[in-house]
Amino acid sequence: MLKAFHHSHLLEAGCDEAGRGSFAGPVFAAAVVLPPDFYHPLLNDSKQVEPEIRTELRAYIETNALDYAVEQVNNEEIDEINILKASFKAMHLAIKKLKKQPEFLLIDGHLFYKYKKIPHLCVIKGDGIYASIAAASILAKTYRDEFMQQLHNEYPHYGWFSNKGYGTPAHRRVIASHGLCIYHRKSFNIAPSQLSIFENNPTENQ
Repeated sequence: MLKAFHHSHLLEAGCDEAGRGSFAGPVFAAAVVLPPDFYHPLLNDSKQVEPEIRTELRAYIETNALDYAVEQVNNEEIDEINILKASFKAMHLAIKKLKKQPEFLLIDGHLFYKYKKIPHLCVIKGDGIYASIAAASILAKTYRDEFMQQLHNEYPHYGWFSNKGYGTPAHRRVIASHGLCIYHRKSFNIAPSQLSIFENNPTENQ
């Protein structure tokens, strides 16, 4: 069972991102503040949940959370500042957008750039430990998937409707034959001549 909170006496926000390893599109992040009695039996790390259940969970989270926010940093800025900084910036933007100022932040992962003076705790695989991080992972994932499905309409040959921009074999083959488009992350070294480095280490679709 997921933990409801880390500090019961503080207003906590869980934060997570989606799309960090993708070849294309923005990185999304969500911040979620849950009530102490929040519960859904299927809530878990978004990568462990089927798409139709993620959709159900998103609606439940948006209806029952005390507060939530979702933000993104686009591929052009990712190329400018690097994906790690872009992921943290997306989290910062989501936290800033919250109407309820959190007193403590639970961050999925092992590293985070401090946001203002709010104390935080980095939790490796936190989306499988804390409910608020799991909720943030669901929102970040569903919002990003929805966005990539919209981009698919502009460049359908890349298959973003299904691969969401990740480096699947099919996506890499299309890049090799058609090259990159305006939504690809040029700093990821995925130009056709460089794709061979991924053949033995493909990026997982998260």
